[in-house]
Order: sequence, then C-alpha cells, then structure tokens
Amino acid sequence: MVSAPLKPHSSGQVPSSRERSLVPVGMATILPHAAKQVRRFEEQLLGQINQWGYDEIILPTFEYLDVLAPGLEPELIEHCYQFVDRTTGRTLLLRPDATAQIARTVAMGLTGVTVPLRLSYRTSVFRYEQEHAGRGREIFQVGAELIGLNDVASDSEVIDLMIECLHAIGLQSFKVALGHVGFIKGLLLRSGLSVQGQKLAEQAAARKDLPRLEEILASEPISKTAARAIREAPELYGQEEVLARGRVLAAGNQALTAPLERLAQVYRLLCEAGHRDSLLLDLGEFRGFDYYDGVVFDVFAEGMGAELGGGGRYDHLIGRFGRPLPSTGFALDVDRLFRTIEFPEEGSASARVDYLVAAPSRATRRLTAVAAQLRRTRVRVVQQTMKGSDTALVSAAVKAGLAQQAATVVVVGAPGVGPDEVLVVESFATLRQGQRTGNLGRLSKKMGLAELVASARRQVKERS
Repeated sequence: MVSAPLKPHSSGQVPSSRERSLVPVGMATILPHAAKQVRRFEEQLLGQINQWGYDEIILPTFEYLDVLAPGLEPELIEHCYQFVDRTTGRTLLLRPDATAQIARTVAMGLTGVTVPLRLSYRTSVFRYEQEHAGRGREIFQVGAELIGLNDVASDSEVIDLMIECLHAIGLQSFKVALGHVGFIKGLLLRSGLSVQGQKLAEQAAARKDLPRLEEILASEPISKTAARAIREAPELYGQEEVLARGRVLAAGNQALTAPLERLAQVYRLLCEAGHRDSLLLDLGEFRGFDYYDGVVFDVFAEGMGAELGGGGRYDHLIGRFGRPLPSTGFALDVDRLFRTIEFPEEGSASARVDYLVAAPSRATRRLTAVAAQLRRTRVRVVQQTMKGSDTALVSAAVKAGLAQQAATVVVVGAPGVGPDEVLVVESFATLRQGQRTGNLGRLSKKMGLAELVASARRQVKERS
C-alpha cells in the first residue's frame, strides 16, 4: 500500500516528495476513509472463509531466522528484514511469508494432531523490494490453508473458496490461471539440463521471462526437441485444448501425464461448480516460491499489472519442519484488491456516524449520559461540546453534524427543552444539498430520551 491514502487525495493531488520522505519507502499509512473500507472487506473475506469452516490464526510478527529458514528459499531470506535479538543474540526477521509460519506452527504440534486443519489469517508480510519494483515492502494479506489432505477435492476446495471470496467483496471480472508445477518441472528434468540450469529455467518460467529462458536453454547441451517443448510450455494457456497439447509434449512420459491428469480433474470440478468463465489453464504457471509442488494458481483482473493473489499445493513444506503433511492454500493481496474495487468517495452523502450528540459545556454530564445510552444500542455516536451562546447552539450543532457526516444531530441542553428531553435534527439529506441551516424549525423536534433510545434500537434492528 502507498504512503498516505490508498487512492489519491480527495483534492486529486499526489503526495509531495517531502511527504513521501517522511514515511519509509514501501510502507503504508492508511487514512480513515480508506481504513474503514479495507477493514470492511477484510471482514467480508474472513467471513466468507469462516463459512467454509476455516479458523483464524494470528501469527507472530518476528521469527528466529534459524527456525523459519527451512521453509524459506535463499532468495526470500535475502529479501527479509533481519536484526539481532538483544536478549538471546540470535537473528530475528520480520515475517516474510505467512505460509511458512503456519507450516512451522503445525509441525511443532501447536494446532494439535488432528487433521485435516483449516486455518485462515489476515496479516502483513515484510520483504525488501527495490523502489522501482512497483510493490510495497509491507504486503497486507488475507489467506487460508487446508492441511492434511491430498486429493483433487481439496485442490478444488481452496480455489473455489478463493473465487467465492472475490465475489463476496464485489469483484466480478477476473481470471484464475491454473497450472501444475510438476508439468514444467518434468519437462526441465527430462531435458537433461544441469541442476543449476533447471533452477535458472524455473525462475525465468515463473517470471514469464521468455528471452531469459531462451538464453538458458541455448547455454546448455540439450536436444532441440527438449528445448522446443520447454520454450512452448509458458505460452500454453487457454481452455481444454491446452491439456491436449500438453499431452502431445508429454509423449507418454508418466512424470508429465500425471500432473496433467490432476490438473484436468481440478479444472472439471471447478467448471462443474460454475466457475468456467473465471478459469484459464496455463501450463507455464509456476509460482515464485519453490515450496509449491502440485496444482498452483494466480488470480488476475483487468487493469492490474500483477496478480491479486494466488496459491497452490505444497505437500513437502511442513515436512521441512519435521512433520510431513500434504497441504494447499491461497493468499490475497489486500492492497491490490482494494485498487480493483470502487468505493464511495469520502465526501459522499452516506453517513459517517449515526448520531452527533452536542451540548453546551454546562451540560457536559448530560451529554456524556445521552451518548452512552445511544452507544448501548450499538449505533455509532460522536459527542461534542459546543462553544458560544445558547441562541446559536442548534445552528452550531447542525454545522458540526454536517462536518462529521452524521445522519442525525441530537442537541442536549437546548433552550426550552426539558431535562428528560433532547432536540433532534434528522433530515440531513436536504441540508447536504445546500438548504440554509437557518431553516431548522421544521427539521427539528423535541423528543424524550427514552423515545430517542427506542428509535435507535429500531434503526439497528432494521439494518440487521
């Protein structure tokens, strides 16, 4: 996420270079309106995941490097923020990857021994990226992991769940690219590339860097047929015809046909679930983490130059920490999701608070009591002490209510209002459209405190 708001300032101005220099590069300050929207759709995501039986886990921000390292590839460790623990002298790192943390937690037995486990999380991961790389160094994620199952149904479950999460937050147009790490790894292994050549080719394929892949293939003594198959794989994407071409390239090799069959079964299950229009088969799909070893996937939306999230199967990761368990899962990038969805602007007519309760300073005690009673009904209340004369009290309270985007203003201690009464001004839609605040007589009415509280309860009930 960016420093300052997630979207441009309401004035349309971009933060100045001085403003940017006051916040570490790649870190986020999310301003109130954006924070409200982010929290809302985080709750929508987690609510959807919870409906599928996944329980939230809260992960530590720091980890010991030597403990988490078995689950992290060397390149990721190089991009971690590391520092020394003053108590033990051991190296700590800021959390770079939630999946590795969950694998470590499960392997240690902290979640018990019963499987399958369905876990969810919302968290930040921290990775050093060059400023020109186009992404933050603090990455906000919501994700889910299904641990202890290794079958087609579990592969399709996590992808199905991810798609339903995207629908839950209002994202309609997107594509999920499905692949299988085993297919392209099998092509590389069959080709006779050196171990180093295979690793470099994997990295190039993951980035879809075809010129670099061509360079690697040309540097090693492999057959033209093998090189042609490897070169073709990253460009094999589409629908069922992709699987047919993959089988031709496999030429009956079981190490290549088995991944294709697993991928085909997952694809069919997801199509039967009604997701065909959101799916894209991609035999070059190769996620950037080396712990993936089965069906993998990324999700893309028009207008975003990078994936919104993704995941896949990692059957050997938990075993690195001592307890082998098959697993699959996904993570969504909250910042990128936020940028794909339209939210109301902060200056819109929607109410920011339900009630602004105002009173002169001499009625502070009553002000606090009225605000407290309203809050017990679970409405959102802001309280404010007003300065100035009693004659200007109501007008000043209404102006404050407009500034706070309140749906209703409640004035305590207004002239001519009894000790168990308040003055209520409700029709704020008219006022926001420009009516003078001097015409308040027909917009305001006296109301008993008990009646006001009952009205607030009705409002909450109607909303729920």
